[in-house]
Amino acid sequence: MMKRYSGYFIDLDGTIYQGTKEIKTAQTFMQRLIDSEIPYLFVTNNSTRSPEDVAENLRAHHHIATTAAHVYTTALATADYLRRLAADKPLTAYVIGERGLQDALRNVGFALVADASFAPTFTVVGLDREVTYEKFVQAVLAIQHGSQFVGTNLDTNIPNQRGMLPGAGAVVDFVRYATGKKPITIGKPAKIIMNEALNRIQLPREDVLMIGDNLHTDIMAAKNANMDSLLTLTGLTKQAPAGDADIVPTYVVSDLTKWRLHG
Repeated sequence: MMKRYSGYFIDLDGTIYQGTKEIKTAQTFMQRLIDSEIPYLFVTNNSTRSPEDVAENLRAHHHIATTAAHVYTTALATADYLRRLAADKPLTAYVIGERGLQDALRNVGFALVADASFAPTFTVVGLDREVTYEKFVQAVLAIQHGSQFVGTNLDTNIPNQRGMLPGAGAVVDFVRYATGKKPITIGKPAKIIMNEALNRIQLPREDVLMIGDNLHTDIMAAKNANMDSLLTLTGLTKQAPAGDADIVPTYVVSDLTKWRLHG
């Protein structure tokens, strides 16, 4: 039996769209959700784009009338989490990452340092499509001298028209291998992004449903955060897992039009 939820966390690629391709059933579901005035957040591991950019893409190319306030990226989760974790330490960070991550950290008060000699409190590593060996050198040196190592997410690949390109996890793993240090990981399937999103939406975890297409990120993140989950078979996962599988969603639908918002 479907439960009635007060809020929703929703993945993007494979759930709301497939790369540049529209998923019409997802658009129908989102219109119903918006019309119902039920709180929701798009929860994404993408740290490179700003919430404004994500929302604009959804409006312009996927006919979803959403706003930046409904987008929660791993960059925002990283900034929110580290702001509290710093306590009375200096709000300084060395960053390997793109503008979305840099702006998120600056917006909560972080100063981004140029190199390891500034002894940053945190060294934050995410996807950086212009990464250089020298950026890796500075990150490794900072961590070796006591900076806390943080990875935005560990996605191994990102889908692209060219194929499965290296994801943030590949960048993070370069630093992990060179330092021998395990990073604090923010994005799905880690529970940190889920807990931070719950703080943002201001609802109890038992009243929020995580919707996604990937068992190993979306559904596992919900499991790690002790939340219910809905697997849609419109993306990476093409069939429901067996009941004795390691990762089992609370619900499975062939597409999101099959989900009833009001139980």
